[in-house]
Amino acid sequence: MLLINTRPSDRAAGLTQQLQAAQVSVLELPLLELHAMPYSDELSSLYQQLEQAQIIVVVSPTAAQIGMQYLQQAGIKLSALAQVHWVAVGKATEQALASYGIHSHVPEVETSEGMLQLPVLKQLASGSGVAFWRGEGGRQFMMDHLRASNIKVLNFILYRRQCPETTATILAENLSLLKRQQRFAVLITSEASWLNWLAIMQDSAEFIQQACYLVLGPRLATILGEYQQQHQASFQFVQVDDLEANTILQKMRLILGNA
Repeated sequence: MLLINTRPSDRAAGLTQQLQAAQVSVLELPLLELHAMPYSDELSSLYQQLEQAQIIVVVSPTAAQIGMQYLQQAGIKLSALAQVHWVAVGKATEQALASYGIHSHVPEVETSEGMLQLPVLKQLASGSGVAFWRGEGGRQFMMDHLRASNIKVLNFILYRRQCPETTATILAENLSLLKRQQRFAVLITSEASWLNWLAIMQDSAEFIQQACYLVLGPRLATILGEYQQQHQASFQFVQVDDLEANTILQKMRLILGNA
């Protein structure tokens, strides 16, 4: 079995090592890399409003790292946010926040939909404030949902996402490997990574059909289902609700068998 691990390079290693230990071949092909946005007057203004928020949603370990760095730059002590509930999108982000001494609420499904099911968010009173520490282009669905419930959203865009320049080279060097596979699995964890996958595969469209996709959460599953209908595509995909190695391995065996 071959899995293409498309996670950013700094987040891919743990999953890759665990799968390789289970005799799964892994090709790391990062489809996203993250770059910090410069600290700006707009971010400074948002940080000055942060004490008014009831909840801070942190969408990645990178968001936690940059968010804390800029919190210090804004001259705000963590103790000033003692009343705030913190929400982490998943276990890696939970661990990143824990390194700052912060306890966070973590959803069972590591997606926007999963976070919206957390009691701390479901029970939020109208007019409350929620801050998002996020990247450019991410979590729009979740913010729109909260705004529709009359929640004030503080939108901290802390980093931008792009396809790494090295990805095309990695792909070119491994096309022969893909051609030798009857089928292979591709891990897709965001809409941005799916769009980047389609873009880099423009000249090798047969691999889009040949792949079996492991997609994180119901919204991504809907996006791939819509793509299938619009393009009459025949690829398979299956939803995963977390990025644990055991989950990935189980779903790979489900769609690929033991090939």
